[in-house]
Amino acid sequence: MESSGSRGGLLTAGGTLSIVAGVFEIISGGLMVAFTSFGMTFGMLRFFDPSGVWTWREHSWAVVPIWPMVLGGLLVGLGIVAIEGGISAIQRKRFGLSLAGAICALPSGILVILGILAVIFVSLGKREFGAEKKEDGV
Repeated sequence: MESSGSRGGLLTAGGTLSIVAGVFEIISGGLMVAFTSFGMTFGMLRFFDPSGVWTWREHSWAVVPIWPMVLGGLLVGLGIVAIEGGISAIQRKRFGLSLAGAICALPSGILVILGILAVIFVSLGKREFGAEKKEDGV
């Protein structure tokens, strides 16, 4: 499919899409964790009293849901794997990590199409992973 001197476009495109989706996941997950922790320490301490007055309460930690922090941390972790897999796909090092990175790029929010395309491109470019080793005679 490719000549020996040129780099394949499928893995480069899949790796790049995986990296972009991973960066978006890290940013959105980090913001989710930051805003949730900010709300837990500052914003959620004030409650609107039914009498119409804003009041401070001491024990407001129980009313803050912890799931946004967990989801944000999970997104950061998936983003890191997606970036590592994208780099691996561009370097044509390990197919398993490249495919795992593309799959981890799937839950990137509104950019889910990037993850879908990354999985397709990395899957279609599987033959390019062993091509450099075969040409070198290793």
